[in-house]
Amino acid sequence: MAAVVVVGAGVGGLAAAARLAAAGHRVTVCEATGSVGGKLGWYERDGYGFDTGPSLLTMPEVFEDLFTATGGPLAAAVTLRRLDPIARYRFADGTTLDAHSDEAAFLAELDARLGPGTGEQWRRLDARARRAWAASEQPFLHNPVSLPALAGLAVRRPAALAAVAPGATLRGLGRRHLTDPRLRMMLDRYATYTGSDPRRAPAVLVTVPHAERRFGGWYIPGGLRLLGRAIAGRAAERGAVIRTGTPVAQITRTPGGRVDGVRLADGILLPADIVVSGVDAARLYAGAPAERPGRRGARPLVDHPASRRRLRRLAPSLSGFVLLLALRGRTPGLAHHTVLFPADYDAEFDAVFGGRLPRDPTVYVAAPDDPVTAPPGDEAWFVLVNASPHARPRSGDSDGDGGSSGSGSGDGLDWDRPGLVDAYARRILDLLAERGLDVRERLRWYQAISPADLARATGAPGGAIYGVSSNGPRSAFLRPRNRSPVPGLFLVGGSAHPGGGLPLVTLSAKIVAEMIGPA
Repeated sequence: MAAVVVVGAGVGGLAAAARLAAAGHRVTVCEATGSVGGKLGWYERDGYGFDTGPSLLTMPEVFEDLFTATGGPLAAAVTLRRLDPIARYRFADGTTLDAHSDEAAFLAELDARLGPGTGEQWRRLDARARRAWAASEQPFLHNPVSLPALAGLAVRRPAALAAVAPGATLRGLGRRHLTDPRLRMMLDRYATYTGSDPRRAPAVLVTVPHAERRFGGWYIPGGLRLLGRAIAGRAAERGAVIRTGTPVAQITRTPGGRVDGVRLADGILLPADIVVSGVDAARLYAGAPAERPGRRGARPLVDHPASRRRLRRLAPSLSGFVLLLALRGRTPGLAHHTVLFPADYDAEFDAVFGGRLPRDPTVYVAAPDDPVTAPPGDEAWFVLVNASPHARPRSGDSDGDGGSSGSGSGDGLDWDRPGLVDAYARRILDLLAERGLDVRERLRWYQAISPADLARATGAPGGAIYGVSSNGPRSAFLRPRNRSPVPGLFLVGGSAHPGGGLPLVTLSAKIVAEMIGPA
């Protein structure tokens, strides 16, 4: 039996705790905030409730495997409701498209809305995605990342490697297979699900829409926050001790360099044979910048200069600007998820990845039909637009005028600039109206959550939702490994392999648990 300390009670950390406790280890989880679930947050006010993180669950089999492996079926812990359509897309020319969960209905919808033949184009692209999924699922999603695995794939299954298309981009793949620009835009959208730019993200991300359609899109009545609570409950049932309000200041090491515990912010030492870090790798290896000028940022949890240098080669994922809207009345015929596309998608990517505010961004609306989210007869909307991460301006940077153009650099945008958040919130409300969803007269109140707020609430540097981006053909191999170079230290969560998003962070926990092994 090993003494294991898990740093962070996000989904990755909790899933690792559940698996390791079920394997017989003595597990303690230290969470800095007062709640579990990490980015699976919840905001409640005046009878309205909002998931403030993920609003869609995909690949439910990953969670079924987690719960089955740790003592009981997923259905005994949470209820899943399949969504149909998974999302409704609206394009700048007024075209609407429902992404039905039934594949035949979806392909027919494509032909009816975008023109004959588009359904067949998508079917062929999905066939390519299916081959890429078959080639990449086991070696990359269920195992530690390694260049030898890719080399072995090239030797044993050259056709599979061709399906993965190393060196190609998702945008390039769309151009080769899809003739309708709206359909290409829909494909591009899936790069942002990993916090990436489709013009630079690898073509293998075509597996993201394939997985969504293959396994379905799901909602948990009561909010996805219940998933985090359920995983925490399972970990506790297996014997893990979960300590909230317990920030870790340092991961301690023996003179030989192996981890031997953690030092809490109050100075108390918790000895450990193994430490599993569920915090962002940038926070782990490089510390956190000061939240305000004149203050000192947090030190790295562990000193490892080589890992710190490696992180500098990685671009952070995009962040998000969120509006929580408490609305009077209901919107007839509104889908659970609605995506409102701009006329110029590239202008949005140029702005977001260039540290500026996009004037005309894609707007994502989640409006669950769930009695816990709003008083009877009313509705609660979670509205999200892609955004640059938060970064305090460097000396000499302009503060700008607080308007919609924004100021920043490629490193990010200063979201704490006075007036910026309120001005951009008003812009998003106006944009909703321009695209046919005018709720300004029905608005009781709104709560804005900026990337700076996300950074402070979750500890993700700059509020980068997915840790590091998947921009570039080698991105999967540059992402921090699950087994740290520091002996006894392991990484889970969105900044580590295999990436961000609920299913992948849960798979990172499985990879780490298998590396550590049973007691």
